[in-house]
Amino acid sequence: MRLQDRFSVVPLSAFGKPYTPPVGVVDPSVDMKTAVRKQVNALGVEAYFTELAKLMKTNPPTAQDAPIVARMAKIGLVPGQDFDPSKLGVLEREAIKIVPKFALLEMGLHLKRQKTTNGWLYFTKGVGNFGTDYLVRGMANLLGPGWNRPQDAMYPLSQKDAHGNEYNGAKNKYVIRFEKGQLPPAEAFWSLTMYDSDFFFVPNSINRYDLARRDHLIANPDGSVEIYIQAESPGKDKEANWLPAPKGKFTLVLRLYTPSTTAPSILDGTWTPPGVKRLP
Repeated sequence: MRLQDRFSVVPLSAFGKPYTPPVGVVDPSVDMKTAVRKQVNALGVEAYFTELAKLMKTNPPTAQDAPIVARMAKIGLVPGQDFDPSKLGVLEREAIKIVPKFALLEMGLHLKRQKTTNGWLYFTKGVGNFGTDYLVRGMANLLGPGWNRPQDAMYPLSQKDAHGNEYNGAKNKYVIRFEKGQLPPAEAFWSLTMYDSDFFFVPNSINRYDLARRDHLIANPDGSVEIYIQAESPGKDKEANWLPAPKGKFTLVLRLYTPSTTAPSILDGTWTPPGVKRLP
């Protein structure tokens, strides 16, 4: 913390000089409590297109987006221009009202069609380098806005155990076992994070929200490492390896920052996340 407190960000013109930043302006109309994804999903189609047109002024489409941009222009979505729903015909206005529901449905179905490995969903290509695959882009941002390239970070997601059953901390206890030398191969760091069903951290008695390479995990005599995923403590002797779960449904995210590019590697399939198993 002392090192962090010594960092400062100033305009180049003020470098090496005393500097007082301008007073920040807070827009009280901005909802800072509701999750961004929920805010976007709650927008009416006209409000959504109005915001999209606004954003395209400062974030113009790329040249490869030209075909979809031409199609968007047919309903008045033109880069650099405001969206005016009054210019749409009666039938067009009625037709686009059902678009959000169908779009979310298709993105959700596309997510369900994705292959999982040992109960983990992740992408070694395509995500983060979307190109013109708008369905994948939409599906990925349905999970969470903004994605790095796979070679920068991987985010395996698990909503079911190794046997295909949804996680439930009220009924079950779980364990994930990494064999000797098989901890997540990341050149920066890795972490296993616990989320509730709404993708928020889970409050718990030890204020632990993830386990990571920085933690002092206790290895078994054979060199393997087991992480215990459950609502109650597995016992003092195992508590260093305990990731507290809620008494209900939950989701796990395993992050690998700068995944290894040489074997074992998640990028080429020479390493895969082990399945999470339910304890007896």
